[in-house]
Amino acid sequence: MDFSIRAANVEDCKDIARMIVELAKYEKVADHVKVTQRDLEQDGFSKNPFFHGIVAEVPEQHKTKEGHTKIGYALYFYSYSSWSGRAVYMEDLYVMPEFRGKRIGKALMSKVAQLGLAAGCNQLNFTVLDWNKPSLDFYLSQGSFDVTADMGYHCMRCEGEALEHLAQP
Repeated sequence: MDFSIRAANVEDCKDIARMIVELAKYEKVADHVKVTQRDLEQDGFSKNPFFHGIVAEVPEQHKTKEGHTKIGYALYFYSYSSWSGRAVYMEDLYVMPEFRGKRIGKALMSKVAQLGLAAGCNQLNFTVLDWNKPSLDFYLSQGSFDVTADMGYHCMRCEGEALEHLAQP
């Protein structure tokens, strides 16, 4: 299948927002999506962006029945490890179901890895749901390892009222 990977631009935010909802539905957490197209435009394409993105696109002749040519994306940002230095965190990697198995996800992940290496990063971090065996198998096949299983680390979060409370002096 013919497809291309390119840096996302502000005009892609409508499609990225659509695919974020699709991903959340797949992960059974659609009600958790609060980010809007406008948020993506502001947070990803301002003077100091909070994230970067890439999109996978197919030619018009391969568009979906709904007319979409943007069929996958990855969002990532740079972080820092106090032990090993620069790192890149891949927040999302998504390919629409009808385009899976065509090496598009591999191409997106490879591009994030390339961008990380070009920025001097020495690790690529991301999370995957424990029940998502196809994705787990894919990531393991790419040389990734399960940090929770191998090192015992758990991903933690503080949000909402708990975050507000924590921020009090």
